[in-house]
Amino acid sequence: MTEWKAVIMAGGSGSRLDPLTRAINKHLLPVYDKPMIYFPLTTLMLGGLRDFIVVTAPKHVEQFRAVLGDGSHLGISIEIKEQQRPGGIAECFRICRAELEGRNTALALGDNIFYGAGLTTLVQRGLAHETGATIYGYEVTDPSAFGVVVLDRAGRPVSLEEKPKDARNGLAVPGLYFYDRHVCDIAATLRPSQRNELEITDINKAYLEKGQLNVEPIGRGIAWLDGGTPDDLFEAGQLVRVLEQRTGMRIACPEEIAVRKGFIDVDFLLRSIEDYPESGYKRYLRDVVAGIEA
Repeated sequence: MTEWKAVIMAGGSGSRLDPLTRAINKHLLPVYDKPMIYFPLTTLMLGGLRDFIVVTAPKHVEQFRAVLGDGSHLGISIEIKEQQRPGGIAECFRICRAELEGRNTALALGDNIFYGAGLTTLVQRGLAHETGATIYGYEVTDPSAFGVVVLDRAGRPVSLEEKPKDARNGLAVPGLYFYDRHVCDIAATLRPSQRNELEITDINKAYLEKGQLNVEPIGRGIAWLDGGTPDDLFEAGQLVRVLEQRTGMRIACPEEIAVRKGFIDVDFLLRSIEDYPESGYKRYLRDVVAGIEA
């Protein structure tokens, strides 16, 4: 059985969110009631992944350790690795090469937010492809703001472009990717782009040229947002607030997912939250336990 490791890319300067990001990493900013990093973390946890690396800038390492710990309270493992300067998404494969050796990699961008009833299935579709690479295609009004994949009539990928000027026939590529064990070798051959970064699109192009790029469509039942600008962050927070208040259920709650996936049991969860401050979040987790034990 293929062994998978999860990487969450949480580097970058967050310049589009200045001055919010002068003292804190943007991936730790709130999306309504939780840090943004909880969303990619729980997306991958829903697929059953338990072995994580978070890549961030050196000055933010302690911030992530304070928020995430080592993952043991969730029944998972979280390691923090440093990206010395913003060198592009694909640089994570060079930074984490020793840890990824011989394993497949699930990569999520720290500012990408997914929500929907089919999210677990979405991740499992990526994990089902043990060789090659799997990316997703999402219909948006203006794909030119994103990396874009163009499909032929049979649904096979024929080209990839990064923020093209004319992308009327393409699908946006969200920040969720699955790669086989050869991805680090591919990353080692990349040259920096004009932005002086290692581009994730170039990784995907390498798999496309080998005929090993799989594209999974994301249907209307799953929402995809990001938190890259103040407007994006505000809109994502509004969505989460509305859904949580109407359903009474918290979105992207790692403790709840951990206990429902069987990573931890209810007794362990109750012990682990004893030191949490008294808050609506703690009360919710107690209600989750009560519901499971009922």
